[in-house]
Parts: sequence; structure tokens; C-alpha cells
Amino acid sequence: MGLTPDLIGAGWLWSMNVLLIVAIGLAIWQADWAQLVVERALQHSLFATIILLTLVWQIRAGLSPGLTIHILGITAVTLMLGWAFAILAGLIALLFTSILGDESLAMFGINGIVTVSIPAFVSYGIMLWERSRGFHNFFAYLFFCGFFGAAIAVASAGMTMVMVLWIAGVYGWDTLLHEYVRYLPLIMLPEAFINGTVISGLMVFHPQRLLTLDESRYL
Repeated sequence: MGLTPDLIGAGWLWSMNVLLIVAIGLAIWQADWAQLVVERALQHSLFATIILLTLVWQIRAGLSPGLTIHILGITAVTLMLGWAFAILAGLIALLFTSILGDESLAMFGINGIVTVSIPAFVSYGIMLWERSRGFHNFFAYLFFCGFFGAAIAVASAGMTMVMVLWIAGVYGWDTLLHEYVRYLPLIMLPEAFINGTVISGLMVFHPQRLLTLDESRYL
């Protein structure tokens, strides 16, 4: 998100660091490590995800610090790996991005919550909602979890960042509205398209790579 250490107070940073530690702990606890050890395909998906996210997150745009726009891609990763491995892979990619200088290491906690944890939890929640509705059509998974899920995930991440910057007094609401909020629908469209396209390709050619896809429900 392009945050710099001078933007957010120490109280916010410590709060976000604590939340991120909780998210990491939950992810480590819930991750299926036994499956990761025995399934080479899952290992390849995890490592490829880290590399691809690191590369994709180099492409960004923005007007002011903290209001940077870039593709997240966390929805596709969550549907591929589940929310636990998605968070861990996203945080490793964020660490590499910070080491490369595109994000501040001091902002790792808040960036980890906004750009990784929230999109992963939102995407997984939408997937659970789709599953609970009992749809028996592949397109339900594709559109609700892939396209719609990605759009809602990036909107949730963006609005969380906006609220933090507003409550912390970094920017006034007019500035946030002018430089970010009004562009949020334009951010949601490419996020939905890219994640949905990735999920479409995997459903056609490698459905076994989508750990959250219960094929038996649609056959």
C-alpha cells in the first residue's frame, strides 16, 4: 500500500503487529503441513505463488503515500491453497517486496493485515457462503468465489486502509475520497478479471490445484 513510517503512529503499528501475529498463529495452526510434505504439486503451487505475488506487487500506481494501487491476487491464492497457506505465502511475498524496497519493513504488520490477511479471510468467507448455498454448477464457484470474491476482497482491503488513514488523521476524508475511494470500483474490475481468469484456467486444465473446489458437488 506504499505506507511510510512517518504516516502511522506507534499505537496503530503495534496494534496491527499484534493482529498479524494472531493471524500468523492461526494460519500455522490450521495449515495442513502433512499434505504439504507429501504432495509435490502443492509445494510447487506454494512456491510459485510466492514468486508470482512478489513480481506482480512490483507493478503499482498511486498519488499519495499509503494510497498506492496494485493487484492483490490473494483471492486466487486462497482458492488454490486455502486461507492458511494463502496468508503464509502472501506474507513471505510481502517480506520479499519489503526487502526489494517497494514496501517499508516497519509497515509490515499493517501491510500484512490489509493486503494479505483481510483479502484471504474475505475470499474464504465468500467461498464458504457459496458452499453453504448448495450450488451445483461450476459457474457458481467461478463467479461467486473467483470474480465476485476478488472484487469484494480488494474493496474490503482498500476500505480498511482508508478507514485506518482517516481515523489516524493521516488524510482528511475529502482527500481519501478524491484520491482513492472514487477509484475503488475501477480497482475492483481488474482484480476480479485477473483472479477470475486464473481460476477459470485452473478449473479447466488443473482443477486438482484448487484445494477449495469440491468437484463432487458439481458432478
